[in-house]
Amino acid sequence: MSQTTTDKPSVREGWTLAVWCIVAAFGAYFCMYAFRKPFTAAAFKGTTVAGLEFKTVLVIVQVFGYMLSKFIGIKVVSEMPPARRVAMLLGLIACAEIALVLFGLTPPPYNALWLFFNGIPLGMVFGLVTGFLEGRRHTEALMAGLCASFIVADGVVKSVGAELLTRGVGEYWMPAAVGALFVPWLLVFAWMLSQIPAPATADVVARNERTPMTGTERGAMFRRYALGLVLLVVAYTLVTVLRSLRADFAPEIWRGLGTQAPSPSVYGWSEFIVGAVVMVLFGATSLIADNRRAFFTAIALALLGSMLMVVALGALPLGLLSPFGFMVILGFGLYLPYIAVHTTIFERLLAMTRDRGNIGYLLYLADSYGYLGYVAVLLSRNIVQPGESFLPFFLGMSWVIAVVCAVLLVPCRMYFAAHPAMRRAET
Repeated sequence: MSQTTTDKPSVREGWTLAVWCIVAAFGAYFCMYAFRKPFTAAAFKGTTVAGLEFKTVLVIVQVFGYMLSKFIGIKVVSEMPPARRVAMLLGLIACAEIALVLFGLTPPPYNALWLFFNGIPLGMVFGLVTGFLEGRRHTEALMAGLCASFIVADGVVKSVGAELLTRGVGEYWMPAAVGALFVPWLLVFAWMLSQIPAPATADVVARNERTPMTGTERGAMFRRYALGLVLLVVAYTLVTVLRSLRADFAPEIWRGLGTQAPSPSVYGWSEFIVGAVVMVLFGATSLIADNRRAFFTAIALALLGSMLMVVALGALPLGLLSPFGFMVILGFGLYLPYIAVHTTIFERLLAMTRDRGNIGYLLYLADSYGYLGYVAVLLSRNIVQPGESFLPFFLGMSWVIAVVCAVLLVPCRMYFAAHPAMRRAET
C-alpha cells in the first residue's frame, strides 16, 4: 500500500499537507456513505420475507455483501498498487450506484438482491483511502479525520434520506437519489486523493515503509502475533456488531427510548458530537512520538470506552440520561475501541516492530470477522426474538459487549507487553 517515498518539495507540506489529506479522505469516505446507508432511514413497512420485516432483510443482505467484500479485501486491498487506488475507488462506487438504481427499478422483495451487490464493492473503499494516509508521522490525525467521516456521515446521510422522503421521493428510489446528489463531490475528493504525495523519508524512518503484501507475508505476520491479534479481533468484532446495530436501527432505538418522531437532524447532531470528540482525542495521539507508548495508550483508551458504555447503560434506567445523552455517551464509548483499532493500534504495531506490510491487511482481517459477527447476530435475533421490540435486544447486547470487551482487552495488553518484538522496540 505504499507509495514511493519522496523528499521533493511540494506546495502542500507540513500541516498544509495534513489538512489536505484529512479533507480528501474525510470527503471521499463521507461520499461513499451516501451510496451505502441512506436506505436505513426508511421503514419499508408492509413487506415481509419469510416472516422477517423487509428492512431487516435489506440490512442483512447488504451487510452480507459488505462482509464478503471485507474477506475479498484482505487480499485485494493489501496487494493494491498505489497508482491504481483512485480508479479502483471510483469504479467500485459506480457499481454500487448502479445497484441502487436497479434496486429502485426492481419490485420488492426481489430488489433486496441488489443491496447485496451494492455492499460488495463498497466494502473495499475504506482500505483504498487508508492507503493514502498510513505510514506518516501524523497518521493518527489523518486517520482520525477519516474515521470521523463514517461517524458523522452515518447520521448525515440518514438525515438527507429522511428529508427526501418528506419531499415525496419514494422509499425504493431514495437511496439512488441520495447517491446521485453526492457524485460531484465524490469526484472532487477523489481528485484530491490523487494529489497526495508519497510519505517522505522522515515518515519512513518514524513509521516504517508500507508495502503491498503477498499471501506468504500475510500468513507470517498473523502467526507472529496470533494470540494478541485474535483477542483484538474478537473485541473488535463485538464492537463492530454494536456499532452496526446502533447505526442501522437508529430510528427504532430512538423510538424505543421515547423519542416518537425523531427529526431528521437528530441523527446527524448526535453523531457529529461523537465524531468531533473522537477525532480530537485520537488525532492527538499522533503527538506521541514513541511508537510503543502510543500503542499501549490506544489500548488503554479502548478499555476506557468499554467502561463508558457501562456507565451509559447503568445511568439510563435510573433516569440520569436523556435519550440524546445516552446515545452520545454510548456512541463515544463504543467508538473509542473501534477508532483505536483504525487509527493507532495497527499503525503503531507496524511502526514499532518494523514488519514488512500495511495496515490494510490487519484492518480487513478485523473487519471481515466484525461483519461476519454482525450478520450472525442479525440472523439469530430474528430467529430467537422475531417481532420483539428492538430496544431491549439492543440494550442487552450492549451490556454483554461492554463487559466482554473489557475482559478481552486486559490479556491483550499483557500479551503484547510481553512479546519479544515489543521488548525490542522498548530498547
